[in-house]
Amino acid sequence: MKHKNPLFMTTIFITGWCLLYPATLFSSEETLMPPQNEYVILLHGLGRSDYSMKKMASYLSEKGYQTLNVDYPSTQKPIEQIATDHILPAVNELKARGAKKIHFVTHSLGGIVLRQYLQDNDLPQGSRAVMLAPPNHGSELADFLKENPIYKWIIGPSGQQVGTDETSIPNRLKPVNIDVGVITGDKDSLPVFASLFPVPNDGKVSVESAKLSEMKAFKIISCGHTFIMNRKDVMEDVDHFFQSGIFKTKDESMISR
Repeated sequence: MKHKNPLFMTTIFITGWCLLYPATLFSSEETLMPPQNEYVILLHGLGRSDYSMKKMASYLSEKGYQTLNVDYPSTQKPIEQIATDHILPAVNELKARGAKKIHFVTHSLGGIVLRQYLQDNDLPQGSRAVMLAPPNHGSELADFLKENPIYKWIIGPSGQQVGTDETSIPNRLKPVNIDVGVITGDKDSLPVFASLFPVPNDGKVSVESAKLSEMKAFKIISCGHTFIMNRKDVMEDVDHFFQSGIFKTKDESMISR
């Protein structure tokens, strides 16, 4: 029996074409497979919560990573205690799950907490970290506000540890033993404190302070400190660095380090 129904014949043709030439119906762009058993721990900044990293966590989850967005009491404990009480258990939990790699994406103080953790602890081979706007050599704003009683009360002990002097936690930490990429901004989000910083800066951390001697990639973007983690290009760079050890778009300045 012959079928002359045009809709029926069209359906047969498309089905046959899909079976013979499936690739022609889809984009020819290469699609990377989701990472297998790779985890990402997200660490927010001083005075923030895990909510500030929620958009980044969602993006990385969509890319196939298992994410752990840690909400730690950044204003209630010193940096050393935060690393011991909150980062160590989180990493141990993921290791117990059989994590192949444990990456980190940190914002601001979170980068210093990670460096503190890595002084006496390690991560699975191949793990990487991207630090966003980290005060790796301290913050001039923290220097200025250090003795202010209101600042002390609101920010707590960790806020007293991130100055630019040689005795500050960031300046006393040894190099870390994982691949690190750093992205920082040069758009001053707090012009009232502009005179405190060597230019350029993001309103809280200078570009020079964000650099780390052992970093593998470094990038400056036109952005302030507070919401750098919510930019799409930053999220793409984070994912790309985890997979390749470089940022997706051109590094601004590995030369000037």
